[in-house]
Amino acid sequence: MFVPLQTAPAGVDNKKGPLTASHSETSGPSGRPRQSFLSTMPLRTPKSIILILSAFVLFSTSALATAPQHRRHRRHVARAASVAEGHSPYRHASVLRRRRIFQETWTSPTFADSTAGDLIDGEDLNVRRAAVQALGPYNGTVVVADPSSGRILTIVNQKLAFQSGFQPCSTIKLVAALAGLSEGIINKEDNGRLGRRWSLSLTEAIAHSNNYYFATVGERLGFERIEKYAKELGLGEKAGLDIPTEEAGTLPPTPPDEGLGMMTSFGSGIYLTPLQLTALVSAIANGGTLYWLQYPRSTDEVAHFEPKVKRALEDVSKFIPEIRPGMEGAVEHGTARRAAYDPSVTIMGKTGTCTDTRSPTHLGWFGSFNQVGDRKLVVTVLLTGGRPISGPVASGIAGRVYKNLADENYFGPNTPAAAVALLSTQSCCQAGR
Repeated sequence: MFVPLQTAPAGVDNKKGPLTASHSETSGPSGRPRQSFLSTMPLRTPKSIILILSAFVLFSTSALATAPQHRRHRRHVARAASVAEGHSPYRHASVLRRRRIFQETWTSPTFADSTAGDLIDGEDLNVRRAAVQALGPYNGTVVVADPSSGRILTIVNQKLAFQSGFQPCSTIKLVAALAGLSEGIINKEDNGRLGRRWSLSLTEAIAHSNNYYFATVGERLGFERIEKYAKELGLGEKAGLDIPTEEAGTLPPTPPDEGLGMMTSFGSGIYLTPLQLTALVSAIANGGTLYWLQYPRSTDEVAHFEPKVKRALEDVSKFIPEIRPGMEGAVEHGTARRAAYDPSVTIMGKTGTCTDTRSPTHLGWFGSFNQVGDRKLVVTVLLTGGRPISGPVASGIAGRVYKNLADENYFGPNTPAAAVALLSTQSCCQAGR
């Protein structure tokens, strides 16, 4: 049975009784009867008394009107400080607490020429054109791969894609879901109780990226099991084979300070690369085989390309069908709705939104794959920048990649190859460098 986190109350309301005056004190120090404030005033005309009483009433009304505003302000500040930086619509049930960043200190621009410096030798130019068009002016990277072989077809913004990783945000929930299923902590059929009158299925928890659900899974898994499954799914190691410029992401050696709940709902302490997410989503797309990602850099390497299996995901492969409905639901009615461009086309994916304090930058992730047509593709999008960046925005870019390729009949048989890659208005890429 799914057991929710037991948390202490946020605070205790120590209510006191109403303040009352002591009516026994009826005489002053001299023993004479105590006189009231009004009794010491000289006699006034009725008009003067009316003016005094009117002023008193206005003062009291003003004070009463101000107090609720202060209380509302305090409630607003407290609520803002407790909202987690995710995109779960179930905010009322979240017990996660993160310090709010009141002053933006992000150093990465939201918009840039993301094609500058890219080398396109060996890429599928048809796929590259679709990805460049979809990314547009955003500062980010798009990685497209064949999940049945591990071949990388294009990488837009190779400099960003080969960095040492970023916080995975809610994409880590894919790892948490597979680990929880494998360990029997959750199952697809039962709803997890998140409160006295509220429960949520695994499918909806993935579709809506529910933080509380996956924080509960993380607390019940424990650090050792989280680390075990993360390593099995390729985190903490290079995803590519013989890609000299690739850097591996990292897994923390100890639980992060933010806690295990934040680790499995926001990826705290973990640094994930776009290539690692591409390899992970490819394994989900093909049913449980983790391929080495290979990036041919010439026509000769493309001609002699051979897939290489890194390992079979024996512990989790049988549970992959149980997380796919949630990934499909994310596109149909959840956090990745912008990826849907045609109701008849099935796309599955997982979004992620958070702030990477190490960089620092705001992040928008989306890892996805399509289920229609003769060619299956994995499309991973990572956006960096300021507040406009989010997982839903990244999902919209991935959706445009699929649409651009569908418009050219890329997923159908006998699709002609494009002759040249699309260049941006600035310098896109240079062959041979």
